[in-house]
Amino acid sequence: MLGELITLMLMAFALGMDAFSIGIGMGMFQLRLKQILYIGLTVGIFHVWMPLLGMVTGKFLSQTFGSFAAYAGGILLIVLGVQMFMSSFKEDENTLISPVGFGLLLFALSVSLDSFSVGLTLGIFGARTAVAIVCFGMAATILTWTGLLIGRKFQGVLGAYSEALGGSILFAFGIKLLLPL
Repeated sequence: MLGELITLMLMAFALGMDAFSIGIGMGMFQLRLKQILYIGLTVGIFHVWMPLLGMVTGKFLSQTFGSFAAYAGGILLIVLGVQMFMSSFKEDENTLISPVGFGLLLFALSVSLDSFSVGLTLGIFGARTAVAIVCFGMAATILTWTGLLIGRKFQGVLGAYSEALGGSILFAFGIKLLLPL
């Protein structure tokens, strides 16, 4: 149980790093604290629902396709980790979405899509659903708030490195799932 909790917390941290790094950029909009509160809560809610949908789908696939689905889950984490790591070094990443109204929903969806994929993998491997979604939601909310506040203060110091760290963590878990030690 403790090992699973630590794994889920690390994965939640890794998934929240893209919200953190994009939040740094959005924090440069000089948002009010009330806006920062709403943005973090919205991202957190999306990081609860997206992995939940993924876990339900993953459990179905696991029951239907067995061990093939388990290997697919490990490969999915590796691909997601590599993609997240590589995108962290792209120079052309500008935040054009305003974090209000529809733009906020689009932002929250964009940073939580990868949590659907991870939820799919966790569903395949039978992780505890409630623990996973609480970890994901809390980590995403806190990391989004942190990113927005840092962006508000320092205007772009950590950005790419945080997303690279998150991608590396997901990659490592994908390898771990494919090569049980």
